[in-house]
Amino acid sequence: MITDTGLYTLAIFLGSAAMLMIVLYHFLEINAKDAEPLSKERKADALPAGKGRS
Repeated sequence: MITDTGLYTLAIFLGSAAMLMIVLYHFLEINAKDAEPLSKERKADALPAGKGRS
């Protein structure tokens, strides 16, 4: 069985890890470069098969 102290330590560790991951995500998201637009060929490949596709 887990003790109260062990549970407290686990909760603090997991909460701190979650906060660090959130901060890291926001840092990476803000500093990410915009992707270049798709070319016409790649855009056609990305469309689902069906209407307007030859």
